[in-house]
Amino acid sequence: MSFQNIAKIAGSAMAAQTVRLNTIASNLANADAVSGNEADTYHARKPVFAAVMGDGSGDFPNAGGRVQVLDVVESTEPLRKVYEPGNPLANEDGVVFYPNVNPVAEMTDMMSASRAFETNVEVLGRVKVMQQSLLKLGEG
Repeated sequence: MSFQNIAKIAGSAMAAQTVRLNTIASNLANADAVSGNEADTYHARKPVFAAVMGDGSGDFPNAGGRVQVLDVVESTEPLRKVYEPGNPLANEDGVVFYPNVNPVAEMTDMMSASRAFETNVEVLGRVKVMQQSLLKLGEG
């Protein structure tokens, strides 16, 4: 496996974690967006990732797995129904709907995504150090 392949793998992981962080930010931004009907209420979203294995060539044919974002899907968890007859957005039954966003779970997921991103930045840094070491060996 070449250093270039390692950089591609880490880059794909960083891109996937960026999508994950953007999705989390959207969920948190809409966590308190109330609506008078279910159809117009924000639904939490989650990215769907898939592994893309190597191309089957080289010394290690199964090495080189990247990450691909297949889709960003809406959560199927139920929305929160709250009886708020004084709310101007309440329906005729006095009910408003809140998104199915759990801010605590989103914050936990955000920390995980951030750590995963940082890990791949560290991988790229290590690859750079290894490449520089090889260049120094070539000079001697």
